[in-house]
Amino acid sequence: MDYLYFLANASLTLRTINYLRIMKHARNASITVIHQIDGWIVKVRFPQSLTPELHGDFRAFMSELGITYDPEMRLQMVFWSLETGQSPVEVMRRYQVAVVAHGMPDTKEIEAFRQQFTRGLGYCPETLA
Repeated sequence: MDYLYFLANASLTLRTINYLRIMKHARNASITVIHQIDGWIVKVRFPQSLTPELHGDFRAFMSELGITYDPEMRLQMVFWSLETGQSPVEVMRRYQVAVVAHGMPDTKEIEAFRQQFTRGLGYCPETLA
């Protein structure tokens, strides 16, 4: 079961990852995180369907952080390419997107991206806060 959301900044993305890491039902979830100029696209995939209660809880949590996202065709192709086993680097080159994380939820990738991006710019844009 997949959930796709648009989040405004890195802090909200990190909260999502931390939630997935501590929730028992979300331990086997995988996540794909894409950074865009105006925010973050987060796709969470659970290996099995959630119970109606867990589904409602997860949607409520995510709705507090962001909004559901309906990707354009290019991003649909990005997600499909990653799901079929293509490397994130190859996908980034082909579709010109910043795939920050793909796989098991881990905050280290987001933090490293934030640090490298802000170091290169010399300031911290709102989406990386």
